[in-house]
Amino acid sequence: MTISGNQRRRMKSAARLYAVQALFQMEAAGQSADTVGREFEAHRFGEVFEDATMEEGDPATFRAILSDAVNQQALIDQMTDRALVAAWPLARIDPTLRALFRAAGAELVARATPPKVVIVEYVDVARAFFPTGKEGGLVNAVLDHMAREARPESFATPG
Repeated sequence: MTISGNQRRRMKSAARLYAVQALFQMEAAGQSADTVGREFEAHRFGEVFEDATMEEGDPATFRAILSDAVNQQALIDQMTDRALVAAWPLARIDPTLRALFRAAGAELVARATPPKVVIVEYVDVARAFFPTGKEGGLVNAVLDHMAREARPESFATPG
């Protein structure tokens, strides 16, 4: 079976959403990345509920984000702290947003994903979790700051 480019993009987007959920679960339940990762791949990807089917996620993208977020967490958390307003250190923000910043940060510091793609994708993830809130704007601003720190060459204007 051949996967179309559009389907591949949807699977990567789903993997990002699942990575945020997995990072949240790891923190909330004190579980390891291996344990949570296996659970998600076995029971969440493509799961069918009463009236909805979960999107099939891209396992390679999911595993890479999860692994990179764990392995680079100290660096990512420091970047996130610098991007947040001083009055709102990372420890004080919503745990879902903390997981989101870690997943997005993993792509910014350890993956070749273009920063603008990371920002757009994770703003969409924020809107999925907080459909009526202002979190999308916060995520956009924080990730823009983090992307400029992690990949300044992507934002350089031709001279």
